[in-house]
Order: sequence, then structure tokens, then C-alpha cells
Amino acid sequence: MKYLRIIILTFVVLNITSCKKMLDVNKDPAFPQTTKAEYLLAPIQFQMANNTATDNRVIFKYTQDMVGQDQTTFTIAWEKHGYQSNSDVGGSMWRMVYIGLGLNLEEMIKEAEASNKWTYAGIGYAIKAWGYQLLTDIHGPVVLDDVFKNQLEFRYQDQPEVYARVREWSQKALECFNKPDADGVAGLLAGVSGDQIYKGDRPKWRKFIYGLLAQQYSHFINKPQFNTQYADSVVKYVDLSFANSTEDATINFGGNTSGSGGDSNPFSQNFGIYTATATTSSTFGRIAQPIVNLLTGGVRGTPAVDPKTSVDPRLTRMINPVPSTGIYRGAFPFNGNATVPHILGALSGTSLVPFPGKYLYSNNARYPIMSYAQLQFAKAEALFKKGNSGGALTAYQNGIRGHMEFINLYGRNGTPAVAVITPAEINAYMISSEVAQTGTALTIADIMQQKYIAQWGWAGMEQWSDLRKYHYDPLIYKNYIQLQSGDFFEKNNGKYAYRLRPRYASEYSFNRNEYNKWGCGEDGYHTLETWSNLP
Repeated sequence: MKYLRIIILTFVVLNITSCKKMLDVNKDPAFPQTTKAEYLLAPIQFQMANNTATDNRVIFKYTQDMVGQDQTTFTIAWEKHGYQSNSDVGGSMWRMVYIGLGLNLEEMIKEAEASNKWTYAGIGYAIKAWGYQLLTDIHGPVVLDDVFKNQLEFRYQDQPEVYARVREWSQKALECFNKPDADGVAGLLAGVSGDQIYKGDRPKWRKFIYGLLAQQYSHFINKPQFNTQYADSVVKYVDLSFANSTEDATINFGGNTSGSGGDSNPFSQNFGIYTATATTSSTFGRIAQPIVNLLTGGVRGTPAVDPKTSVDPRLTRMINPVPSTGIYRGAFPFNGNATVPHILGALSGTSLVPFPGKYLYSNNARYPIMSYAQLQFAKAEALFKKGNSGGALTAYQNGIRGHMEFINLYGRNGTPAVAVITPAEINAYMISSEVAQTGTALTIADIMQQKYIAQWGWAGMEQWSDLRKYHYDPLIYKNYIQLQSGDFFEKNNGKYAYRLRPRYASEYSFNRNEYNKWGCGEDGYHTLETWSNLP
């Protein structure tokens, strides 16, 4: 019996050892299955640009930054504030947060905290907060506590809980930035494959976090406590954030190919390549009329008809005129077809090679994530709501000048580069009738329309938050093309869009119970206002 026990014990030990060897078969010191924070950050930051740009293709239809050329059923649906059925279009941010960033971001934070790479950890928490804030801004309820759990169904949580978690992660990021890094971390962050936004500059990352918090509170203008509480938070965090446009958060893309040139450059074809003789990928990116109106006298007056020049120097730097005519013209939603396309200036220049582009839609352009100008307009809005017209005027004018600086810093790519906006041009515009000169003359329409210009072509998600919180008000957004009763998507019941339904297949195919619980599959779900918008 004793020998039998020994034989059995030996057999068990051998089997355990064999199983361990079998399970360890993929462990190779030359090919580790865990990675380091420094290998993950740059690809994570690419996801920030890639997915915001991809969802902007449809959000720009709602905000009327851009419309389609060939009026397909797809294009018309979004321009009519509808959606495309049985499609993941409009689900890129969902995919980014849960997959593109997902476990990679969790692993980066975890490895950074374990190895005293505190700057990496802080950046990780900042990006996590940013991602979830944008996700709930556009979708409303999202997966929060159940994310990455080993289960088949995941419950949604609404905006109050998500925004609170964003604030927690923001605080964690700030705490990480107060801890000393291990030796060598600064060099990794500053390297070619390091931090593509700030090269590990902690003070600037802190300002990014404060800017994110300012944006969150600025979404709550319809809450009864905005004037007494949230407006002060907007002002506080804007003042702690960017000092000027040189501190804007932008992602560095140094190439001129579809893989290295960023997601708005002409080679990506996300928004189309337009030339004097050729047009491709025209579904997403024809410049719409509102921005043309705003840049040609429409902020405080009447837009010019068939304009070729403007007192606003941004016109010639941001968009191109119609080839051969020199006239600046925009497209109208769902108004054109394949044989009679929209006629307007092209995004991407007028020469076949090398498609130099213009503004942010050109080779080697940095991809903006957050800007000083947009935050100054948020501050102006908050002060205006509080009745501080003098402070609002200063912030409003800072925002306009900040956007001019933004163009000079980030919007002069392409071959040849457009001319710098000169101080004389800026001053001429600032004393023109398009700019409020006193606090008593300043209106909320002045602030929000200038903010629309500053965010045009890149900040679609924040721009859509602005439009929604003012309910697409034609007295504020005077150049927004209001849809008439027969213009809306057939399932909208005459209402504008206020959220994107969860568009990723994981939700409507595999998380169907939760999807149905919130009514995400109902025809009018996308027209329901999100919590942040409600009083």
C-alpha cells in the first residue's frame, strides 16, 4: 500500500509538471507576453486621432461642418439627423474605448505603476478620462463598472456616474504627476516613439486634465446650479489650463502617407481627395455652407454672396475657393446628386500631385485634441451666463485671437504653405463689425458662433455638445441650416439628433438584453436628449 501511494503521488506530480510545461509552451523570453508602458503609449495616442476622426465623418453631418457630395442613401440619412441601419458606422469611439484603448491602456497604467513610470501612469489616466468623457458625451449611457469583466453581458451606466468617474481618473492622473519617475523615463517619453502629444511634459498634461474638466462642467448649462456652481468650475479650470495656443494638445503625425500622415490628411481619404480634375471618396467631406457664411460676414451681419475675399483672414487659410472662379461656396445638406454635385471649394487642394491640402487637411498636419481657443470660449460662455460681461468679452476676444494663432501654428501645412495671418490682419478683424467691441454688445450668439469657427473641421464632438445644449437654436447658431418638417429622417418624428446609439456589433448582437433595456433599438432613441442636456 505504501508503494502504491508513492506511485500515485509520483504520477500526480509528473502530470502537474507536464501540464505546467504544456501551459508554458508559449512563454518565450525573446517574445514576452506582457509589454512595457513605453511600447504602448504611441499606438494608444494614434487611436485617439484615428477614432475621433472616423466618428467625425458622421458627426460632421449633424454639426454641418461637412456634407456628402454624391447623395447616397447613407449620406442623406445622417444629414437628415438619422442613422444608417445595421451598420457600425458611428461606433468608432465605442470601439476605441473598449478595444483600441481597452486592455492596452489598462496594461500600460498597471505596468507603469508597478515600475515607477509615474508620468506614463498619469498620461494613461488622463487618456482614460478623456476617452470616457467623449464616449458618454455622444452616447449617453455606456459600459462602466462591467468593462473587461469575464462575462457575456455588460450593464450600462448613465452620464452622472461616468462623469464622476472621469473626475476620479483625472484626480488619479494629477496624483501620478506628483510622484518621481524611475531613471530613464524622461528619455523614453521624449523619444521618437514616446509621448506624441507633449513629450512627457507634466505641466502641460496637468493643463490638459484641467481643460477636460472645464469642458465637462461647460456641458451643464441647462442645470439649475450652473450659474451658481458649475460656471465657476468652468472658469477655474480654464484658468488652470492652457496659457496660449502653443500648449494645445495635438498629436504629431510626421508623414505624408495614409499610414503616417494622420487621419485628416488627404492620403487617408477619410474626408476625400479633391483636385481640379478628380474627386474620390466624396461621401464624407464636402465643406458645408455654415462655415463659409461665418467667415464672410455672417457672425454678426449678412454673409457675402459669392465672396472672393473677407475681412476675416481665416477664410483663405481654412478653405479653398471653387477652382477657376475664386468664389468661396459651401454645400447644403441633402441637396445634390451624382450628376449635379455640390459646388464648393475643395478640402484638399487643387493640384493632382502631391495633394497638398489646406488647414488641418494636409500632409504633415498635427491632429488637434484640445485647444486654448475653445477653452477661452467656454470661459466666455460661463462668465456671460453669470452676468460678467466684461470678463466674458475678454475671454471671447482671447478665443478669437487664439484661433488665429492656432492656424499659424497648426494650419499652414501643404505645398505651398498658406501665408501667416499677420498682426495687421488680426487687428483689422478684431475692430471690424464681426467682433463685439463692448461687453454690453456681446451676445451668446457671438461667443458660440466664434467657437463654432474655432472647432470647425476637428472638434466635432465638442461642437455637437454645444449645438445640443442650445437645442440647435437658430437665434444662437444663425448660420446653421435649420431642417424643415419634411427634411428630417423618416424615423425622427421631426426631431434633431441628440445622441448616437451604441453602434458596435458587440452591443446590438451580443449585449442585446442591455441594449433593449435602454431602448437603444427603438426608432427615436437617437433623438432623446442625454442627461447632461436636461434641466
